[in-house]
Amino acid sequence: MLKFLSKVRIEFNALDPRIASCMEFLAQCNARKAKESNPSCQVQVKRRTDDYPPKITVTFVNGVEETFDATSTPAQTIRNLILDKGSLLETEQMFREAGEQWPVIVPEEELRQPFTGIKPRKAEEKKQ
Repeated sequence: MLKFLSKVRIEFNALDPRIASCMEFLAQCNARKAKESNPSCQVQVKRRTDDYPPKITVTFVNGVEETFDATSTPAQTIRNLILDKGSLLETEQMFREAGEQWPVIVPEEELRQPFTGIKPRKAEEKKQ
């Protein structure tokens, strides 16, 4: 998960009962496997003393920053979103390294062409 991130900032008040997501996400970030995937990723924890709601802010390796409301977003959901966006980043990087245009633009006429890889079923096969 950390291999797609350059920075993680977790903010919470330790006395706030809504910090479960922050604590779970922090544990995931501190896991050996996560740290080994990107040792240069900065993980910052800010302990607050006010009523500010818990939040998690991540910065992707391409500089895009995203903030999650940790009171209503489970840590696993945040992790899955990071992995999904990371997969897109890997795809983008692969295209750029190959000298291809990104994003890939498919011409309108190609979108309307029939897909020849699937053989249509006959009416008799559908009834069975």
